[in-house]
Amino acid sequence: MSLALSARPHGHTSAPGGVGQMLRRLLRLGLVGLGGLIVLAGVLIAPLPGPMGLPVAAVGLMIILRNSYKARRAFVRFQRAHPRTLSPVRRLLKRRPEVAPVAWQMMLRTERLIIPRRYRVAVRSRRLFRRRRRASTIVV
Repeated sequence: MSLALSARPHGHTSAPGGVGQMLRRLLRLGLVGLGGLIVLAGVLIAPLPGPMGLPVAAVGLMIILRNSYKARRAFVRFQRAHPRTLSPVRRLLKRRPEVAPVAWQMMLRTERLIIPRRYRVAVRSRRLFRRRRRASTIVV
């Protein structure tokens, strides 16, 4: 008998492997459900004072995106259609997320949307910080 006929196709395992695969699928399904509950909690918390609903919903979405292939495909399609909108989310989904730069970027975007140009504080403080930093690094 040839070796090709005796070998099982990739992915086909005996009964214990099948049980392990079933457990992994159930775990993924449970995590997607947990992510959905966290998103729902974030939506319910959102009307309360403070921005606590948004981070909670973002954590739930991250759990869903890490465990659902369909959600990931939909996210990729949406990201290709609107790359600038979802760039902060992609930066937060990395293995080592860039939390501080993303928070700063979102603060600048929010300030630009809401506050008139002459009252914007974040842009002025960033420029002042850069000037002071450059002045302190220059050695005469």
